[in-house]
Amino acid sequence: MILVLILTAIPYGTVDAWSIALFEFAIFLLTLLWTLQATFSGSFFSSSSQTVRPVESVNLRLFFPLFALAGVAILQSLSWSQIEMGGLKVTRAISSDPYESWAFALRLIAVTLAGILACQFTTSSARLNVLVHTIIILALLSGVFGMVRQTMQRDTGFVLPDLANGGGYGQFINKNHLAFLVEPAMGLLLGMTLLRRDRRDRWLFYLAVMILLWVVVVLSRSRGGVLALTVEMIAAAAFFIYFRKPVKQARHWARTVAVAGATSVALVVVIIAGIAWLGGDQLQTGIETAAIEMGAAETNEGARRVDIWRTSWRMARAHPIAGAGLGGFWAEFPLHHNASGAQVPKQAHNDYLELLASAGIVGVIIFIWFLFELFRRARSAISEFHGFQRGVAMGAIVGLLGVAVHSLFDFGLHITVNALATMMLFAIINGRRIDQRLPAQVHRKSGVQ
Repeated sequence: MILVLILTAIPYGTVDAWSIALFEFAIFLLTLLWTLQATFSGSFFSSSSQTVRPVESVNLRLFFPLFALAGVAILQSLSWSQIEMGGLKVTRAISSDPYESWAFALRLIAVTLAGILACQFTTSSARLNVLVHTIIILALLSGVFGMVRQTMQRDTGFVLPDLANGGGYGQFINKNHLAFLVEPAMGLLLGMTLLRRDRRDRWLFYLAVMILLWVVVVLSRSRGGVLALTVEMIAAAAFFIYFRKPVKQARHWARTVAVAGATSVALVVVIIAGIAWLGGDQLQTGIETAAIEMGAAETNEGARRVDIWRTSWRMARAHPIAGAGLGGFWAEFPLHHNASGAQVPKQAHNDYLELLASAGIVGVIIFIWFLFELFRRARSAISEFHGFQRGVAMGAIVGLLGVAVHSLFDFGLHITVNALATMMLFAIINGRRIDQRLPAQVHRKSGVQ
């Protein structure tokens, strides 16, 4: 699983048909091996590891809504008849592009199975530590590659042949997509440095990595990424204040909260100043562009975000129940796009609005179901986990919050590696409770001599 996560990041984040097919093949192969192993061992979701409570098993309720959404995509792809149009046979289905809906279902199932595999086999602190640091190192290396590419690239092609000079960032074609990989890593770093109750190892190293990741997102000129990381910082500070251990003296508690609050405010100020200093004219240009994109009047090309959102809303109103098809957004969009056609966006640049337009009310109900299960599991993780596992679980919650905010403006979760990294955060929250004490300590605690 770790190797799949690393390799998925290399070919533009896995967006081409061949790389997506290899990713799906790898996940389905791992699932098959897990099935064989579970058949011989007699259990799918239990473990005999001493680092895990023997009675504990993996709870899959968090993943049920994702499988349900994949089922909706499969139903949307099914055809009930064919009609003749201009001498061509046209398939009639709910989806505007049945093939893409089927492909969407396969990708979602593969990513969800990856999350289940991560839950099943993250059975010790050592394995959890490897998973967490793989996500962080992956984001760090992608950011460093982006900085090197920004400095050295002169022509089209830099290691990867389709990387255009001045376009995208890191190994990604779109400059906003690297931020979606940084956000889970930043959340985990905040969890290990700020939200752990026990001792914090290597916090200076983690701080340096966080600063470098901030620089990378600023240099990528991703406004949504900057906003998402800022929200993560504020959320981590709020969690730090809220989950402090209660103390007997109210004055000492108030002083602790005041210091934490002042530190958080100072951190935000430093971040804003650093953004302004590093971004320079690019930041000002980005703000001006954002103001244009949010203008009230529709433009001739209709390629601004606000124009795309209006069109997506018209799509949702035209297909209110089951939507225009998951994966079929691009095919239905031109029918509702009041523009010249010079530029036809293929994504809504808002994953929530695209879900509404693509899956209708059915998709919204599934999404609410998923949020309910996620909230329930996150609350359980905070109360049941301890030590390193609790810190990274809270960091995963912070990282998911950043991804959720950024998804209001971009479509980074359409990129396989970003979806996979985000799924790993779900797996961290939904994983087994790992007992980090030594076996002897466990026996003494339980009274066993």
